[in-house]
Amino acid sequence: MATLKGISVLLLVAFFGLTSARANQNVSYSDEEFGPVVRAYLGYLRNEQEVVDDRASRREVSSTYYRRNSNRIKALRQMAIRLARETHNDYLPELEAVSNDEMGLLFGSNPPQPARLRVGEVLKNTFRFLGVVRAGETFYLFARLDPYEQAELTEKSSAIRRP
Repeated sequence: MATLKGISVLLLVAFFGLTSARANQNVSYSDEEFGPVVRAYLGYLRNEQEVVDDRASRREVSSTYYRRNSNRIKALRQMAIRLARETHNDYLPELEAVSNDEMGLLFGSNPPQPARLRVGEVLKNTFRFLGVVRAGETFYLFARLDPYEQAELTEKSSAIRRP
């Protein structure tokens, strides 16, 4: 009798554990709350992760490369979801995620100091700083301004310089 009761308890615990794990998986991977543009971007990120996973499984990349790019994909996904939820809009700017040592890739030989970046700040009339995401390591996320925004900022800055 005690054994039957123990088995019943074990089965209940296993059932609830699996049900809970399945529910959490659905919540974290469901893109149904977003429009087609955001869903497409999140799908693109999933595909990128599959490519990185495949290259790692064939030992084409180092573990450092794999880890950094997987973390970058996570950071981009987190920011895309955050933007979509905050704006309630089916639009995402072109996102860039760089670590501290990669800032030169976006800004050349004179990159900004990460500690001085302010959310919403526009740099070089090209990038808007969106914030920091910690996904295994720290990434600084930027939105690339579209050509119209860039032209408007360039026009404003040249108007300010004129006497």
